[in-house]
Amino acid sequence: MTDIAADAVVVGSGFAGALLADRLAARGIRTAILEAGPRVNRARAFENFLGAVVKTPESPYERSPEADFPMSEDPDHWYRQSGPDQFKSTYLKAVGGTSWHWLGTCVRFLPSDFRLQSRFGRGVDWPIGYDEIEPFYVAAERELGVAGDSAEDLGSPRSGRFPMPAIPASWLDGLCERALADTPWRVRPTPQARNSEVHQGRPACCGSASCIPICPVAAKYDATVHLRRAETQGATLHEQTTATFVETGDDMRVTAIRFTRPDGSRSVARGRVYVLAANAVETPRLLLHSRSERTPDGVANASDQVGRNLMDHPIQLSWALAEGPVWPYRGPLSTSGIENTRDGSFRRERSALRIEIGNDGWTWPTGGAPALAGQFARRGMRGKPLRAAVADHAAREVRLAALTEQLPDPDNRVILDERERDPFGVPLPQMHYRVGDYARAGLAEAQRIHDRIFARLNASEAHHSDTWQGAGHILGTTRMGNDPRRSVVDRDLRCHDHPNLFLVGGGAFPTGSTANPTLTIAALALRAAGAVTATLSE
Repeated sequence: MTDIAADAVVVGSGFAGALLADRLAARGIRTAILEAGPRVNRARAFENFLGAVVKTPESPYERSPEADFPMSEDPDHWYRQSGPDQFKSTYLKAVGGTSWHWLGTCVRFLPSDFRLQSRFGRGVDWPIGYDEIEPFYVAAERELGVAGDSAEDLGSPRSGRFPMPAIPASWLDGLCERALADTPWRVRPTPQARNSEVHQGRPACCGSASCIPICPVAAKYDATVHLRRAETQGATLHEQTTATFVETGDDMRVTAIRFTRPDGSRSVARGRVYVLAANAVETPRLLLHSRSERTPDGVANASDQVGRNLMDHPIQLSWALAEGPVWPYRGPLSTSGIENTRDGSFRRERSALRIEIGNDGWTWPTGGAPALAGQFARRGMRGKPLRAAVADHAAREVRLAALTEQLPDPDNRVILDERERDPFGVPLPQMHYRVGDYARAGLAEAQRIHDRIFARLNASEAHHSDTWQGAGHILGTTRMGNDPRRSVVDRDLRCHDHPNLFLVGGGAFPTGSTANPTLTIAALALRAAGAVTATLSE
């Protein structure tokens, strides 16, 4: 097999990899993108989703032994769990990565999120502050095509307007806003990378309510937007090309990335600069596996921090039945939320949280209408009475989800399970994970708030999940910092140990905030593009 030669080699084609590759290609830099998964045919994937009996985030997407990934319905698939708690968040291997099945939420961090230790005595501070990343938030919102209310900064000061007006609020959003008008909780539109009008040649949202796992019309942003642009500008995208080892030289510079294809053929990609953008599980997995005489503990791991400080946003799900119809499933899965629960002095004692108002009935917690029909049928209902009962119930279903902030813990980590390997000989990821008391206190507070919201809505049949849910936000395993002894990458996402290796994505987060991470991942990738370009100019 022929080697791949480029100026910049990017491993991973999700949000961070696609945005950075596009920036590099636009500057005339020869860029090669390696992606373990295949290209996705949107129409076929949507048909897979419609035909799936159990509709999970992964149900539209093809899986193979050579490009396997975790499954929502089986936390022990792909992951090998070794901690007191299961790690439940998942990702895809495909061209475009997990951008295919994300919700689309684009909330900024709060200024205080970058100073958690200084402000509240918890976690660590980031090596950059809000003012430094704010221009890149503006750029990321432009690149992703974020729709939002520019009059609302949600606690994060803005220097620019959203590219598009906000997505129209759901019926339930309006009901909640009126019911909570004289309470501390303010219902506000959620910024989201979903077209409220024709944008970048893509149509406006058609309201299919299938954002997770797939938008049928590409109104929701996914990374193939920037991958196509990067390819047009000269980048080469190598699908079904799995990176298996990072090679280094005597000067500790990376010299090549070994890769394997499904037919078993092997070769290397060589460049002057290398970027790993393979998510916060697969990037540390690759680094830890790349052991050699020069890197006995793995690449970029002189600090012993690679794989550590694994975080998510543990979710408290709650659901109830409204007095009258709230008409879910009309529009995106969520269009508004409660953001003013994200900051305050309470963060010294417990996690902050942000509350998402669902527009998908009880689908997430109970399985929705199909499960409900089975429940009513077991009571003897048939025919028109069954149809009427399901329709009435489904129209009144309310769902809330609170995302909590999990503190970094070095014992929460991704390590290698040497007993089980993928078809290319790389050990599977072993997840050692514990939610922690700080986040659990936030989950308990979320239940209390949800109950009070349901009371305001005069809702009945309130339920709470008896355990947290994964948010799909995998963070913290290659964290950034100024001290090479306590972090993996610097403020520009360059490895402390290897001057021509950059690690982009959620793994760089020192702390998790309560904000869905994609916008910050995008902003950091755009910021890192400048450092990568400067390195190539040296």
